[in-house]
Amino acid sequence: VVPPVQVSPLIKLGRYSALLLSVAYRESQALQSPETQAEEERRIAAEEEKKQDELKRIARTGLSDDEL
Repeated sequence: VVPPVQVSPLIKLGRYSALLLSVAYRESQALQSPETQAEEERRIAAEEEKKQDELKRIARTGLSDDEL
């Protein structure tokens, strides 16, 4: 059996600091996610609405895709 290795307190501090920072970062991203997701859904809905409006405009003018 290999005896445990002595690790410098500075290295331990760095490791735990990185761990805590990564947990805090992921938590902040998780909190922002619902807002970001809602914005993305609104953007997609707006794009779909623009496509539908364009199709309606084309249908009103009577132009086919070949004439555009």
